[in-house]
Amino acid sequence: MIFPEVPTFSSFAEEREYRKKHLVAAVRAFAQQGFDYGFAGHLTVRDPEHKDLYWTNPMCVHFSQVKLSNLILADHDGNVVEGKYAVNRAGFVLHSSIHAANPEIVAMCHAHTTYGTAWCTTGRPLDMISQDAACFYENHVVIGASAGAVAVEKQSGKSVAEMFGNNRAALHQNHGLLTASHHSIDDAAFWFIALERCCQVQLLVEASGVKPKTVSEKSARYSREHVGNDFIGWLHFQTIYNHLAATQPDMFD
Repeated sequence: MIFPEVPTFSSFAEEREYRKKHLVAAVRAFAQQGFDYGFAGHLTVRDPEHKDLYWTNPMCVHFSQVKLSNLILADHDGNVVEGKYAVNRAGFVLHSSIHAANPEIVAMCHAHTTYGTAWCTTGRPLDMISQDAACFYENHVVIGASAGAVAVEKQSGKSVAEMFGNNRAALHQNHGLLTASHHSIDDAAFWFIALERCCQVQLLVEASGVKPKTVSEKSARYSREHVGNDFIGWLHFQTIYNHLAATQPDMFD
């Protein structure tokens, strides 16, 4: 039976190529979802060999135009060590701080999305009103540090990193969504898409004025463990990756 399997690698070079391809696909997926907003938004994946370096999308290149050849490799001090483009300083400050504080985090995603930004103004976590929301049960946090301020100072990044902790996702107040993964960029990207959708549903329910029924703690925990784990996030993303690989082969140029 045909079924996706998490790959294994015989060399760092092979794993690096895989991570870079899937990073590009994640960025292209964000373009499909309409997550672009000028040059705001950044996705990162740690290099498998040089773990103090991470690959990211180039600044001022539209998500739909990101490809293998224009990815950049940066260090935690914001220096570009490979690639021709500049690094987004806000992206460097937030992502590098969280990567540095949490060595087990492989990948991170952030974008200025409509529903995520809207829900983040409330300063509230998600309510457990659906199976999808339950995937974030006890695994997302509201961060008030540097709320609404552009994170260009290292201290802002450190504050966010401390509050992010070991969670899958963060709702950064008056700013937007952040997701992270110990597994893969695939996992981080899919749960970002899912989180944005959860924010949209939450806002629709709030606007209806109808008090929703919520998922019990037991059911929420069960859903998180069985349909909200890292492997399921990776697996969901394979449908997106395969579609993009077939329809946008230029992303591998």
